[in-house]
Amino acid sequence: MSQNQLPPRQQVDKAQTWDLTALFASPQACQQAQIEVSHSIDSFVTAATNDKLSRISQLKQAILKYDAILAQIDNIANYAELQQAEDLTDTKRNAFSHKTATNLAHWQSQLTAFETYLTQLSADQLTQLKDQLPNYHGFLTQLARQKKIQLNPATEAALATLQPALDGPSNIYSQARSADMAFPDFEVAGKTYPLSFTLYEDHYAYHPDTQVRRQAFKAFSKTLAQYQNTVAQAYLTQVTKEKQLATLRGFDSVMDYLLYDQNVDRQLFDRQIDLIMTEFGPVMQKYLKQLQKTRQLDTLTFADRLIDFEPDFGPTISIDASKQYIADALKILGPDYQKMILKAYPDRWVDYPQNIGKETGGFCAQPYGKQPYILLSWHNQLSDLYTLIHELGHAGQGLLAQQNHPYLDFEPSTYIIEAPSTFNELLLTHSLLTKAKTGQEKRFALTKMLANTYFHNFVTHLLEAAYQREVYTLIDNGETFDAKTLNTITLKVFKQFFGDALTLTPGTELTWMRQIHYYLGLYSYTYSASLTVSTQAYLRLIETGQNAVDDWLTFLKLGNTQSPIAAAATAGIDITTDQPLKNTIAFLNQTVDEIIKLS
Repeated sequence: MSQNQLPPRQQVDKAQTWDLTALFASPQACQQAQIEVSHSIDSFVTAATNDKLSRISQLKQAILKYDAILAQIDNIANYAELQQAEDLTDTKRNAFSHKTATNLAHWQSQLTAFETYLTQLSADQLTQLKDQLPNYHGFLTQLARQKKIQLNPATEAALATLQPALDGPSNIYSQARSADMAFPDFEVAGKTYPLSFTLYEDHYAYHPDTQVRRQAFKAFSKTLAQYQNTVAQAYLTQVTKEKQLATLRGFDSVMDYLLYDQNVDRQLFDRQIDLIMTEFGPVMQKYLKQLQKTRQLDTLTFADRLIDFEPDFGPTISIDASKQYIADALKILGPDYQKMILKAYPDRWVDYPQNIGKETGGFCAQPYGKQPYILLSWHNQLSDLYTLIHELGHAGQGLLAQQNHPYLDFEPSTYIIEAPSTFNELLLTHSLLTKAKTGQEKRFALTKMLANTYFHNFVTHLLEAAYQREVYTLIDNGETFDAKTLNTITLKVFKQFFGDALTLTPGTELTWMRQIHYYLGLYSYTYSASLTVSTQAYLRLIETGQNAVDDWLTFLKLGNTQSPIAAAATAGIDITTDQPLKNTIAFLNQTVDEIIKLS
């Protein structure tokens, strides 16, 4: 359906939507919670200021109270974002979200003094606190790192107050993409087809009919082009902000600043991009050339890269049917994990339907102490199942970490945060392969793994990272950019990776307009970094069985208690070298060779 043919939010099937009442009974209940949190923060700040927190016992109690307040704030922030994501065109939802964002900024400004005080604690005080608060080991370890980049309290408070304005670029982009971009219907062979942002990304990009697929891409790109200058300006504002914050905190490079919170150095970032661009590029070129041959296409265009080897082979999957697929795939992790995840269906974790103004793409939110919330748009395709099990991987990690850690220690580094989700995708492929009885069914499962798990995470997001590195290099060098520059960078990266395997037709250059990840710092490359970890963990599970399962479940429970390197080691993977990445590329090369053999 095109945007003007989608139903309004109030007309979608409630049973297929997520249940926000499990978070707050109503917007009014969330508003009341905000009033209560405001009082709690006022009392907390007053007490912390008056007591001066000179004794370890005072510090201990203050950290416990601080953790409880942040958990409440987390629930409020998630509710505001989730209710708005249901319909970005609803003025009441937007007003509620904006008012909440203003409160969040004010609260953060108030709490900054305490946070700054904590970063000034001595090594001896931190050691004593670690002894007194063993459940906060990760948080207290991070304090020492934060101390190195902490600004004076007044500046930190000012930045916190400005947060709603600093979030402006991403908000503008989201509104433009979900609320303003109007995609016209298009026609093929006398038949009219509806078009929307979500319909293209989730449906037409995979459409089996070449004419429909390519005409959809042409119509989709035509609308994107009309907004390219506005979106480029929003993105320029975003990276300029990041550069200024990096400079304020003492970083020469904005990339080093953005990597700091991930607790990894630039070497791991560059290695991930360089090895995949140079060593995995030829593997994907080989795959795409076989795809072109199998589908008997004169040329394989950018719009064709995601299509199936056999469009008429494979299941149509309803929401109800997805439950058995999920259960079968996750059985290998044991009944406790499987049972935990399957609660997604009766407890309504997932928002499936399309409606006017709904946020595009897919994500999993994990309000602390509450159930997860997953947004996607269901089209009864196997790709939807991969998206669902991906997001359920995030949900499982979040729930297990919450069960074992307080709020301040439950969220892991973004460097490995996509490992649980991509690991679950691999388990889905493994389940499909296990059920395969013919070579055709086996090839179908292998190509789905490449097209859904690796093409999306190892290729698409990695190419985004390669593009980002080019953009941030410009900014670090004191240069600027416009839409034309971004188009040029996009084509440069694609030509390097795809070589002669793809024809980059007009519209390809606008791919930078299609992803919110550019407004989340250096997030895109972490998909391939995490998938390197999850691939090696998956192969280890297949080889060694229960020991690997136990290690993986331990990994999921770690939260923020260990560095990415130490956490990966818990799962049996050493990411201090490039060997896991090289092993992953070798595994994928073998997979492509097997697909060609089966063809």
